Amino acid sequence: MATEVETWSTAAPADGMFSFDANLAEASRPYSDDEDALNEVEVNGNWTPQEKALHEARLKAKAKRRLRKSSSRNSTSESFSESGDVPGGDPHSPKGKVNTNDRKSRAGKGRGLPKKGGAGGKGVWGAAGMVYEDEEPDARDPNYDESSQGDTVYATVVPEVDEKELEKMVNPIVQEYFEHGDTKEVEMLLKELNLGPHKYEFSSLAVSLSLEGKASHRELTSRLLSDLSGKLMSQSDMARAFDKMLKELPDLILDTPEAPQMLGQFIARAIADHVLPMSFLDCYKGKVDCEYARVALDRAAVLLTMKREMVRLDNVWGVGGGLRPVKHLVKEMNLLLKEYLVSGDVSEAERCLRDLEVPHFHHELVYEAVVMVLESKGDTASHMMIKLLQSFWKTGLITVDQMNRGFQRVYDELPEISLDVPHAHSIMETFVDLFGQIVSTSFWYFLRAFRLS
Repeated sequence: MATEVETWSTAAPADGMFSFDANLAEASRPYSDDEDALNEVEVNGNWTPQEKALHEARLKAKAKRRLRKSSSRNSTSESFSESGDVPGGDPHSPKGKVNTNDRKSRAGKGRGLPKKGGAGGKGVWGAAGMVYEDEEPDARDPNYDESSQGDTVYATVVPEVDEKELEKMVNPIVQEYFEHGDTKEVEMLLKELNLGPHKYEFSSLAVSLSLEGKASHRELTSRLLSDLSGKLMSQSDMARAFDKMLKELPDLILDTPEAPQMLGQFIARAIADHVLPMSFLDCYKGKVDCEYARVALDRAAVLLTMKREMVRLDNVWGVGGGLRPVKHLVKEMNLLLKEYLVSGDVSEAERCLRDLEVPHFHHELVYEAVVMVLESKGDTASHMMIKLLQSFWKTGLITVDQMNRGFQRVYDELPEISLDVPHAHSIMETFVDLFGQIVSTSFWYFLRAFRLS
């Protein structure tokens, strides 16, 4: 009996017999392609229903293992039907719930990849490097504007300067120009402003400010108008500005009594510089009712009909400070003294000396005045020069230093002057005695020191 049991246990199982241990070990063993082919053959063979059921269980378990191992579906397929994956949620999630943070499609459609490659969704700009095509405007859009369609041009828009604020913006520019005298800087600043139809008022404001200033300021203003003409302003703009100035003369003379004469010189200089058209004066013939405007226009007409035509109008304002050559200054002072000896008008001589704007060169006037006294005949020139120098001394127009330097130059050159004027020493002594009686004590001692030396 024992022999039969041992033989039965060691004998090969007969066909149709079911061995649970062998089948379990075989189920736990991984499958290969060869085994799949063999199983297919055996399914068509002489398998029992139990073996066939066990084989189907193995295939289902194998499919689940493959699904768990794969991190994503087949990217080459378009849907679950092509890839062969089982639709639905994660089989390992509790109670079959779908993970809410999973970006794969919950409907079981698509490839399971993020939408638009990660560039889709709310509040995103799209994938890097994505180029969007131009979209045609929709006529049914509520914001559709038919008049604004076409090429879009972006430009910096400068608001137009208000007429009330124009004077506040122009005055600093003109005042700084009187200091540096650079017309290019003024042109650059005006280009940054949008003056609009009021740009002609810049010229009238600049002329108004120069009327209250010095002769050098008026010269700079004439140069500025000449440089701006043809660039920022046309002849019609300049003519409009001077026409406004002629109408405002009754108000300008309240602050500047000589405004009509000065405006006439501005008009003449502007015509000579081709800032105004040559026919500017002809437009006013017989049409001017204002007395001050007629004075200004007459002054301009006289200057334009002077000898050598309009060549001398370049120096109508003179050149102030160190811009004027020394020889020209000496000539101007000689002319000033000669006109004074003819007219005897001290106030006019004082005005001419102030217009030269060369306080550092007033010693030349003292020197020329004393030399004229030495070269003159009679006592008339001596008394007139003493009166003129006394007036300049009292008003402070000629300082002590300038007066001392002028007399010192005469004493230094007195030996040479004596060659042409033999009695120069005696005339000088008499002039110094008369002049010393009306000047300060300090200056008198200065003259006495020169006389003793």
